Amino acid sequence: MAYRITLIPGDGTGPEITEATRRVIEATGVGIDWEIKDAGVDVMDKYGTPLPEEVLESIRRNKVALKGPITTPIGKGFRSVNVALRKELDLYACVRPCKYYPGIRSKYQDVDLVVVRENTEDLYAGVEYDLGSEEAKTIIEMSGGKIRHDSAISIKPISVTGSRRIVKLAFDYAIANGRRSVTAVAKANIMKYTDGLFYHIAREVAKSYGASFEWSELEPESGDETLSAEAGKGAGIVYQERLVDNMCMQLVQKPELYDILCMPNLYGDILSDVCAGLVGGLGVAPGANIGDEVALFEPTHGSAPKYTGQNKVNPIAMILSGMMMLRHLGENEAADRLENAVAKVIEEGKDVTYDMKPNRNDPTAVGTSEVADAIIRKLQA
Repeated sequence: MAYRITLIPGDGTGPEITEATRRVIEATGVGIDWEIKDAGVDVMDKYGTPLPEEVLESIRRNKVALKGPITTPIGKGFRSVNVALRKELDLYACVRPCKYYPGIRSKYQDVDLVVVRENTEDLYAGVEYDLGSEEAKTIIEMSGGKIRHDSAISIKPISVTGSRRIVKLAFDYAIANGRRSVTAVAKANIMKYTDGLFYHIAREVAKSYGASFEWSELEPESGDETLSAEAGKGAGIVYQERLVDNMCMQLVQKPELYDILCMPNLYGDILSDVCAGLVGGLGVAPGANIGDEVALFEPTHGSAPKYTGQNKVNPIAMILSGMMMLRHLGENEAADRLENAVAKVIEEGKDVTYDMKPNRNDPTAVGTSEVADAIIRKLQA
């Protein structure tokens, strides 16, 4: 029986890389019944919104979606469709694997990280008050002189609920994928109540999973000194903590030491791009937004509208997102074959787009569709 999956082509170059990905996934032999739904700037005139309700209804019904990139205007126009999808569908976890494949141009070759980012709160919750607003004035007055009078205000909520479910997802992902460690990343030495709460809940969750504790920068909370006695029980996963600034340095110096990085929204947004940079850039960086009921898979890069219709952009990030989708569906054998086919194409370096060539002006670079053709040939070999 075929899986019923919502397919959102996106806009800009989205439809091109979505079509390439669809062909590759179908070549694995997994039966999929695609329900195609349009969203983005191209449907604004028709629906009056970049995210029609029928798109959300389709995803809720099918539980799984694959999405191409969608343009978000900077400083004007509609709010990000990606943000709206996460909010409407409660996709609280952004999961971004960053893995090096031989043949990619990078200064690092021993990187296999997964960034697990909380998606719904922190400074991205959208609780902001403009300069001069009554709300901003009230908060400034309440601060007792800590905030300048000419300030706009953003509020950073970190909840027990949000922290617990994202850390639980990180541990569940570690167990399901044979990962060795979960590192909680925050700035709890400065933001003692918000980031401090994130660490506190992360420690509770780690203990409940029987993780072994590896203390580093921060002293354990009072009463937690015996947590290391849990080592060797349960999943055997190591739990550790890093302050976000030090984590950035660690990633530049020795990324091979880390496995799953779990963190609040803003840090996750920044560090996921850092990690993508370690393995060749956003062109090879897949992603997933996951909730308790729904999972949506998409590349982490944008829609590159200036290249629309040119058959030029790299489809590998979206193809690898499709590979993640297959794993989510339990089609691990097909996912393994797909990942191996992608890895072989990258390593050979022949049938790749311009951005993956040593010289971006290399005339032997192929187009979006041709990359898909090459991967399909590997799958069928």
